[in-house]
Amino acid sequence: MNVLLKTGLVLVVGFVNFVYAAAPMANISAKMSSRIIANSNVQTTDKFDDFLTQVLSIEFITEQQALTLAIKKYRAKETLQGPELHQLQRLLGLYTRVKYGDDAINTLAQLVAIPTFRVDGLEQHANPQFHKMADALANIAKDFNLTFRNIDNRIFEVSISGSSNEVVGIHAHADVVPVKPSLWVLNDGTKLNPFQLTRIGNRMYGRGTEDDKNGIVVSMYAMKVIQEENIPLLRNFHLLIDTTEETSSEAIPYYFDRNATPNYNLALDGGYPVVIAEKGYAGIMATFPVRTAQDNITGSAKIVGITGGLALNQIPGASVANIMSPEPTTLVNKLNQLGAKFVAANGGNFSINAISKPQGVELTVKGVSAHSSEPESGVNPVSRILTFVDYVQQQELIFKQNHVTDAATYIANNWGLDHLGKTLGINFSDEFMGPLTSAVTLIKLNDTSLQVGVNLRIPVGRDVDLIKHDVLNKLAVWHKKSGVNVDFNISISEPMYRNPKGHWVNALLDVATENLNMPRKFGSSAGGTSVHNLPNGVQFGLAMPDEKYSGHNANEFKRVDQFLLDLQIITEMIARIGQIPSLE
Repeated sequence: MNVLLKTGLVLVVGFVNFVYAAAPMANISAKMSSRIIANSNVQTTDKFDDFLTQVLSIEFITEQQALTLAIKKYRAKETLQGPELHQLQRLLGLYTRVKYGDDAINTLAQLVAIPTFRVDGLEQHANPQFHKMADALANIAKDFNLTFRNIDNRIFEVSISGSSNEVVGIHAHADVVPVKPSLWVLNDGTKLNPFQLTRIGNRMYGRGTEDDKNGIVVSMYAMKVIQEENIPLLRNFHLLIDTTEETSSEAIPYYFDRNATPNYNLALDGGYPVVIAEKGYAGIMATFPVRTAQDNITGSAKIVGITGGLALNQIPGASVANIMSPEPTTLVNKLNQLGAKFVAANGGNFSINAISKPQGVELTVKGVSAHSSEPESGVNPVSRILTFVDYVQQQELIFKQNHVTDAATYIANNWGLDHLGKTLGINFSDEFMGPLTSAVTLIKLNDTSLQVGVNLRIPVGRDVDLIKHDVLNKLAVWHKKSGVNVDFNISISEPMYRNPKGHWVNALLDVATENLNMPRKFGSSAGGTSVHNLPNGVQFGLAMPDEKYSGHNANEFKRVDQFLLDLQIITEMIARIGQIPSLE
């Protein structure tokens, strides 16, 4: 490989001759790509060569002498120089989008319809829905002439081969976070089925459309086209489809205990253009034993149930508390009065509403759902309902003291409504990666315990062991002072930072920024992916950095135009990374 770079020898692979140049710019801009797509006819596009015929017939293309020459040299199987090769790689991406865009949407709908979320008490690899997913992916791979392996229902591997032993791992995941179907309602009242792809305008709604079944689909179609067109690759590509990314993250280590680690790894589970840093992930679980409600001086109501997010990494759109009271009408009025004051004093961007129900009083706090890695993009109803319960107790002793009021006191005293860890005093920030963030997310109540989970995302700048020690010390001080019966468990991982050097990451940056018309700079992420601890691991899409991420939210969606653009970009990326003589 190094000899080829030093001498400039022509590479002869398959039916294509090409010379790779260090850092040429492809001269097909995002604007030109849009015009090519607008002038393409899928009905007459059977093969890549048909698409090239259409491109050459477009009037404005005839003015692009370098591009027309590159196409003619490719069709004549002549040697392609670096810039010419990049033009053909971009055209291959455009072809995939034109030829297979509709088919890819139908395949996405097929995968969304399989409810691959965690079921309590059942291992993912034993879940029949994941077996169904394995069968679906195996059939798609067979139809696409791709190699498929099912590694014990933990990882589904889809591969295309190159001419060396070098491997590039493309990471996506088939599991999704749980849903509350009652929250899947649009502003106009339209009710959605989370496990049915519903296309409304430019949006495709459904669990997994954004996180992360779209990544599976665009990768498999990109590999299909490269296989169909006999595009020569200098290295192998393994699409590694994880089944535990949203939960235990056990599948990837299981796979690498039994298989070689790819030399380079990129996750289609984050943001564009190329993310070289991921914050560390921490989970702080507080467990309160269920205890009999204690009478206060005036309190007569008892909170018997409370809901939050269904996963530690999910901020829901609403949280609900169920309350028993001998005077429900009086309680409803009082809670709504106090609720109005609480909302007004804390931003006014959420709602608190108490209503009478046959079984008592239902208290609902509505916010804005978000991924827990981006708490600032939502309005957290979990922290608000618990803090409001404590606020009510401070104003008037309405509730009997029990495990729920214990949890409310804990959250109000240590986390509050801020999402930067300021209440606990653990806030800090990194110039590139941004601030530490916190989100109260998970509430799990059973007959013996109430668990409340807080999710932290931690940038570089402080030792994570010191952060863990600091958190535990501060909580221990509060624990002793409050006298609340609670146990704490904390898990914490290091942030990731990659040195952005090498042909491969710069090629990724070129592909993304040129197609998306973005500034050419690397990014960081608050979300963690399966490449966090792998060598040469980065994120490569598929979310836009300046748009709210809809994954983990109710009404999750993927824009149609962005999905098609992803399909185009991933095809070009595989061809580009696959044909660079050296990725170093």
